Amino acid sequence: MKKIFITAAMASMLCMGFVSCADELNIKSIDPQSSPTYTAEGLLAKQYATLGLTGQKGPAGSADLSGDEGESGFIRTVFNLQELMTDEILWAWQDNEGIAAITNMNWDKSNARVNWAYQRLIFDITLYNQFISEQTGKMSEDKIAEVRFLRALNYYYFLDLYRKAPFKETFDSNLPIEKSGKDLYEWLDNELTTIEPMMAEVGAYNNSENFGRADRGAAYALHARLALNSAVYTDGQVKDYQKAIDYCDKIINSGKYDLSREKKNGYSGYQQLFMGDNDCNPEAMKEIIFAVRQDGLKTRQYGGSTYLVAACTKAGMPSASTADPWKCIFAREDLVKKFFPKGDIPMAKTDDVLANATKDQIIAKDNEKGYGTDAVIAAAKDDRALLYMGVGGCESGKVRTLNPGEAITDPLNGAAIVKWSNFHADGTAQHDQNFSDTDIPLFRLAEIYLTRAEAKFRLNGSQDGLDDIKLVQDRANRASDLQATSVDNQTLIDEWCREFFMEGRRRSDLVRFGLFSGSKYLWSFKGGVPNGAGIESHFDIYPIPGNETKNNPNMTQNPKY
Repeated sequence: MKKIFITAAMASMLCMGFVSCADELNIKSIDPQSSPTYTAEGLLAKQYATLGLTGQKGPAGSADLSGDEGESGFIRTVFNLQELMTDEILWAWQDNEGIAAITNMNWDKSNARVNWAYQRLIFDITLYNQFISEQTGKMSEDKIAEVRFLRALNYYYFLDLYRKAPFKETFDSNLPIEKSGKDLYEWLDNELTTIEPMMAEVGAYNNSENFGRADRGAAYALHARLALNSAVYTDGQVKDYQKAIDYCDKIINSGKYDLSREKKNGYSGYQQLFMGDNDCNPEAMKEIIFAVRQDGLKTRQYGGSTYLVAACTKAGMPSASTADPWKCIFAREDLVKKFFPKGDIPMAKTDDVLANATKDQIIAKDNEKGYGTDAVIAAAKDDRALLYMGVGGCESGKVRTLNPGEAITDPLNGAAIVKWSNFHADGTAQHDQNFSDTDIPLFRLAEIYLTRAEAKFRLNGSQDGLDDIKLVQDRANRASDLQATSVDNQTLIDEWCREFFMEGRRRSDLVRFGLFSGSKYLWSFKGGVPNGAGIESHFDIYPIPGNETKNNPNMTQNPKY
């Protein structure tokens, strides 16, 4: 079922060209060949592999980019800039490089994590430009369009994170130009419009051996996300909300996708979306529009879903699906309160902690006291409350709290998140105990329903999107007395959080609602203080790395950086 990445691992790399930050990226040729032996399918697979791999030899060896290979992947770099500073999660170890500034929302142009994301995006685009330049006219139009989609996806993240990009459509030695704001938005809009008719039909690749390839549904989903954020990206000059609705309609009316609803071996439809066999489980596959492929044997890296699983795991948790718990990420109180407004989540007390307990003993204690994740879901009346406050992972005299207080010191400073899992819903064994099989959904049908609901509301205050919100809530078995009764800003931003926490989009959503900067909405350590403080609006976008503006005179720094 991992066909595309198996092929990718065997594909030979061509010599790579240079972009504006070549010195800092340390881009290098890998196995150059005067007479290439790669197949067309292998070369195409390599383009997809840039989203799911960090190099050529596994978790640590022949990295695409210089520096810490584990930190350099597409998913991890983008996720960190979308999540670690928001109201959803915190990183336990604040002394890690660049983390404190991210947590406190006071980063600058020298921040390592801001730089790593920039490097990954420009590296990927360089590969795509090379492929497009060399294969146009040789490979079929639909395959070229797939890679143009991948390039557009990376340019989208440039627009979202930095509001500009070092822009090139060719593979040559010329420095990229700067394309920003409305100009970059319009290029993306036009590029997607151009390639969509070239791509395979909507839903062509879901529930098939080609799962993970981009078809027209993926392009429509990216187009809808782009249009929903149009006012943000163009400084209010464009408000393409009707376009967002139209693209959502194309996906929904195709009848090719459905929400994952049916339980399997005790796992909810929602849980199955984030499990190790989500690439071959028809229940999960039918909702996923486009995913980054992962496999515990074929795509080993310390990013991707291995990162999402391991970073949230502490030894002793009964839900642990990895033998390598990193104990890095935990939920903020603000996330918990999206499910428990009063903070009354079931949680273990100090007296409940067991010394040297087995997994079975921990589960028995959690069941006895009603602390397990099943109890949390039942109390929240919502399948999406995939949180854990039980005795597993606790220490003598020390249990999980809802808030770290004055300083972040420990993964027990908040609720554990158990959303991402390497367990297989069908009960089969995971491929590896340390590296995850779980594919990462970048677009899924639930986003399309919420996008349509919000776009209708933003267009004219319409309440017509309420049915779309209720579809998403019904799938989560959210109690009827907790379901939305009207469409408004608060309903929408809270629902985006409940449905998509830990999926790498929270910053974007908060920016679109005008809540990321300023003081209208505060959360712990926003602005660098425990109870939160307002921050200036220029933090809505990230700075261009200092080396980039130094090496490429075409690139200018974002305001106030």
